[in-house]
Amino acid sequence: MIDLLVAGGGPAGLATAIHAAGAGMEVVVVEPRATPVDKACGEGIMPGGVLALEALGVRVGGRPLRGIRYVDGHHQAQALFGDGTGLGVRRTDLHAALARRAAEVGVEVVIGRVTEVRQSTDSVSAGGLRARWLAAADGLHSPLRHALGLDVPSRRPRRFGLRRHYRMAPWTDFVEVHWSVHGEAYVTPVGDGVVGVAVLSTAKRGFDAHLAHFPHLLRLLDGRPPAGSVRGAGPLRQRARRRTAGRVLLVGDAAGYTDALTGEGVALALASAEAAVRCLKAGRPQAYERCWRRLSLRHRLLTEGLVRMSGHAAVARLIVPAAARMPPLFTAAVRALQ
Repeated sequence: MIDLLVAGGGPAGLATAIHAAGAGMEVVVVEPRATPVDKACGEGIMPGGVLALEALGVRVGGRPLRGIRYVDGHHQAQALFGDGTGLGVRRTDLHAALARRAAEVGVEVVIGRVTEVRQSTDSVSAGGLRARWLAAADGLHSPLRHALGLDVPSRRPRRFGLRRHYRMAPWTDFVEVHWSVHGEAYVTPVGDGVVGVAVLSTAKRGFDAHLAHFPHLLRLLDGRPPAGSVRGAGPLRQRARRRTAGRVLLVGDAAGYTDALTGEGVALALASAEAAVRCLKAGRPQAYERCWRRLSLRHRLLTEGLVRMSGHAAVARLIVPAAARMPPLFTAAVRALQ
């Protein structure tokens, strides 16, 4: 019987496996797709996430990021990160780097899909394997979260994300968030000649139709042709009743997700992976729920507040002007999330 079975070989699952291997646990990852897997995301990693990757021994390229900038075409506000830099990196590059590190520390990855879990007092069986514990890292719309009865329906307006790359020299070393009453557009430099643009909105329309609501951003893109296809994700908000169910722990996006607006997805996934393994190694899996709530609290509160404000046109128009008038407050908010 192995110590830990990880369902899902994305960044959260691989980070969990690397931490477990480093803690002396025998771990197996079950993943149906070949590495690397692309995904619609902003591709910006906050400084805390960069430090977490370094602690894992993960080496990845990308483009350093100095801070966050809010733009609405008439106003702008920016804040530098307090300690360290962030990183703009292609999702596929990040996934490949984590996979390389997992292989270096002896993590076994098997092709398969975990759809059913059977638990006893001392083990869990899934995917044809038996383990002492299972980490469900199977993504935003986690089938295991649903199968375990941990899903909580959301009555809020559903938000979706679309991402496309443009082959051009980045004009900034900030993550830029362009605001309109129709949604937000993320701009993240992910290499010397590639810029990623992700749009977030409650409206379901094509990528170009979304961009039409950001004329300032369109001018910056300067008519450059896209590099690659559009990828989508959503609904973004996902809630879980709790992060544990018997011998199963939910990790990464499977543990619950507020929104992509504050760019904390990867950093929170890495933090939850470390916390889950730490609790298991200490023989205190029940402590993971409290750890998860503590490490995600500021993100959940700030992101929830911004999403609520962005949903009201009159309020959304005031967000960037208010941030520009109160630089210390904006800087404090950015650094609280880093």
